Parts: sequence; C-alpha cells; structure tokens
Amino acid sequence: MSTESAKRADQPVASASDIAEATALLVPATTAGMPPTAQLFWAVVASNGVLARGFGTVSATRLAVGQYQVVFSHDVTRSAYVGSIGLTGSVGASPSGEIAVVGRAGVPNGVFVQTFTSAGAPADRAFHLTISS
Repeated sequence: MSTESAKRADQPVASASDIAEATALLVPATTAGMPPTAQLFWAVVASNGVLARGFGTVSATRLAVGQYQVVFSHDVTRSAYVGSIGLTGSVGASPSGEIAVVGRAGVPNGVFVQTFTSAGAPADRAFHLTISS
C-alpha cells in the first residue's frame, strides 16, 4: 500500500461533489507553495459540523462521529493547521477532549479534523481551527 493510500484509509473518501465544490473555489498556489494572497484563515465549528463563524472558510461538515471536513477558499496543502477543542460561544465550559488535524485527502483546500474524548474514543466536539498559509 502506498503512503497516499494509507493516508486515505484513515479518512472517508471525499465525494465527487465535495471535490468539485472545493476545486471550483480554489486559489492556486505559486511555485514556492504559498498563494499570492498568503494569510491566516480560521473556523469555529459546532459539534454537529455547523460552521459558527470563520474567515476564508467555505464550509464545514460532520462526516461521522468525531470526524469533520472544513473547506477554505485557498489551497492549504502547505499550511500549518492548529486545532483546539472549544465551544462556539464566548462563555461556558467545553467538555474535555482531544483533537487531531491534517490536510483533507483529495481536497487541497480542505482540512480533516478528528475529535475525541479524553479517553481517546471518537466523540463530537466543537472546535476552533486556524490555518496559517
């Protein structure tokens, strides 16, 4: 199994419509890897996958328990992804948990997010995601 195939085995396969939608909104990268409009993107996503707010964020979708896809307006394949568990509002206490973020296989302007309980079991958690591109 190739490295790319192994990466895809951990994520649900992106649908043709997801890829088409993301590709239609894509700003290509330069030869140096940075888009000409390099900037900071972010998203705040509810535990059900609804995008609460963001900057440069096209959409957010819950794929399965604890699995999300967040699509941005630019190619983020060479970017830094930072995620944290957190509520969508400005007050309250978030349930504890863990988060993992990685580029979305097959969607160059997408990020794959996984959220877990503190014990490591997949769980729906609201989160904040920042992309430095």
